[in-house]
Amino acid sequence: MTDFAALLRTLTGSQVEYIVVGGAAAIAHGSSRLTQDLDIVYRRSRANLDRLAEALAGFQPYPRGAPRGLPFVWDRSTLSRGLNFTLVTSPGDVVLLGEIPGGGTWEDLRPKAIELQVFQSKCLCLSLEQLIRAKRASGRPKDFEALAELEAIDEERQGA
Repeated sequence: MTDFAALLRTLTGSQVEYIVVGGAAAIAHGSSRLTQDLDIVYRRSRANLDRLAEALAGFQPYPRGAPRGLPFVWDRSTLSRGLNFTLVTSPGDVVLLGEIPGGGTWEDLRPKAIELQVFQSKCLCLSLEQLIRAKRASGRPKDFEALAELEAIDEERQGA
């Protein structure tokens, strides 16, 4: 079970620039669906890559699904050479995304992202509109399943 509160507290406390996306963002907007991992879009500036690498280092990040024992160095250099990372950490699974379909990069998403209380941490989260657009653009069956609930939440908010 992923300890979302610990992960978000660590990222926020380390001043990592990130936006919560995916299932955790849906939960923050009122979704009743469960999620097993924390998905974030992270800013890819050199300083933020340093903060992100340092923040997660104590959680022993390792590529999810990779056999144990493969050489893997967790640092800014690794982050700068890749874009998306699906990791196992001691508090649970984390997905680091350099960009998302239907939304783009941290810089693209930031202007419309909103500050929400997510698992006891105040952090940036996709707006409901951004989240719906991203879920639709992903093309994954599980995201299409989530759309009906998110659209119902959106309709309820607009009618209120």
